[in-house]
Amino acid sequence: MSNKGMFLEVFEHDFTYIEGFKRVVRRQPGKEAMIDPMQDKSWTYNQLNEDINRFANALNDSGVGIGDVVLFQLPNCPEFVFSYLAPQKIGAIASPANPGFAPGESLVCLNSSRPKAYIYDEKNKDKVLKALAEADEKPELIIMVGAGELPEGHIRYDAFVDARPVGEPDTDYEPHIYDEVSRLYTSGTTGKPKGVPLYNANEVLSAHDVIMHFPMNSTDVSMNTTAWFHRGGIHSGGPVPTFFAGGKVVIMRTFQPLLALKYVQKYGVTFMIGAPSIMKMLVRQQEIYGADLSSLKGVVTMGAPFERADCIKVQEVLTPNIFNGYGTTETFWNTFLRPYELPEMAGTAGRACTDDDVRVVKVYEDRSAEPEDTVSMDEMEVGEVIIRTPKSSYCYYDNPEEEAAKYKNGWMYTGDLATWDKNQFVTIAGRKDDMIISSGENIYPAIVEEALNLHPKVRQSAVTSVPDKVRGEAVVAYIVPEDDGLTVSDMVEFCNDSDFLSVYKRPRYYRFVRELPMTATGKLQHFLVKEMALSDMEMGLLKLAMKKEVQ
Repeated sequence: MSNKGMFLEVFEHDFTYIEGFKRVVRRQPGKEAMIDPMQDKSWTYNQLNEDINRFANALNDSGVGIGDVVLFQLPNCPEFVFSYLAPQKIGAIASPANPGFAPGESLVCLNSSRPKAYIYDEKNKDKVLKALAEADEKPELIIMVGAGELPEGHIRYDAFVDARPVGEPDTDYEPHIYDEVSRLYTSGTTGKPKGVPLYNANEVLSAHDVIMHFPMNSTDVSMNTTAWFHRGGIHSGGPVPTFFAGGKVVIMRTFQPLLALKYVQKYGVTFMIGAPSIMKMLVRQQEIYGADLSSLKGVVTMGAPFERADCIKVQEVLTPNIFNGYGTTETFWNTFLRPYELPEMAGTAGRACTDDDVRVVKVYEDRSAEPEDTVSMDEMEVGEVIIRTPKSSYCYYDNPEEEAAKYKNGWMYTGDLATWDKNQFVTIAGRKDDMIISSGENIYPAIVEEALNLHPKVRQSAVTSVPDKVRGEAVVAYIVPEDDGLTVSDMVEFCNDSDFLSVYKRPRYYRFVRELPMTATGKLQHFLVKEMALSDMEMGLLKLAMKKEVQ
């Protein structure tokens, strides 16, 4: 074999996520890798690898193999980690999806990926059963995590892995850099979740990006306060980069400000990750509690820019070191703000990450701008953010229309509108599709409108947002009723029962109106609805949905 051949052999098969993880296991088998405070349990790297192998062997013995999809809807928990890494040992595809999905949203994942194995948490059993009842093709293996009553035909996770071998699974699979190893789900403007395939190369480079930008090493302890199922959860200081670096993961199942601060103090967390709205809650709690945060090297935020006043407050109360990343499910983060750029550049999304190219190009009604057709670097002219990065697969699973709309000549056209300055710091101005970001979750008005319009007494609806101190943005629904007897309580009850509205998508405010602003061609003018909402909020005209029904 020539030297070039040897290079290709090593690069294509060893430059994979699972091989990187196994190298860490060999290098430091006795080092603590993961802590689950709820169980008061920890794993060394060797113990973690054994639990992963138990699940991998169970899947392998059950006929799950190369190219099969393992779909799981789990909160942050040990089984999430096992479900993410075990499929990679046997050539299957790990596909985490939002456990908060409504049944109709989960159904899209089931019908598009047709998973051979499906893992869910017992707390979501009712929604899962509803989705499975409508699925075109049921998974061969349906596994429940938890001790609740087991539905007929389902397998309990603990029983499934009991007495399985802890050694590496017996399989002919050899990892390759271009294998699809994970498939994330994100929602698009059509209202249906989109499958985002990620190859081994994407996973490794995403891990490297965190290791390089924090930077992160084997002495670090990470705790992501957000759910792991999305990019900002699993890749931004979550399990993927932390295990690749040989660090330690502290599991936070659901975010509670006081509990998070106690975990930092107890476990010596060095990097805490969460949306800006979460950081603001932590600041308020820390001012009361006063935890020892001396272990923190920094806090990492994503999902929204940090305003200057909030940035300064976090620096004063939590840590002077703030890292702020901007990106997408498809591309991970692509611009970055580092501690030495804050608070001066607060409010911006930062500038391109080391391996990425980010540009702001002109927006045309009839076509997409070429990458060279950029807007002026004057902080005034608004354009669309486009991204070129090796962390993206540049495709969607079984969704050629979205793929053609988003990806062109190696660039992703994000739909985000922004300005930039002479140093290429990007400031997000809004969304071409009017996306709402609430508590770090992306919400598209079209999705919510489609669901609201299913109510028999709703003639038309328009969804926008208003600023919210806790969530960043709160969802507002304008309703044109068919029947004057329609009430906010009616709408809240309808949304609570909807199969197509996750909890975070349900409107927090309502207003009933006789008409909505439309163009001459009948298109809803969302920017005018946005102006209405801001004005109506100031005048107290928006009606709050009952708090207990929208939490």
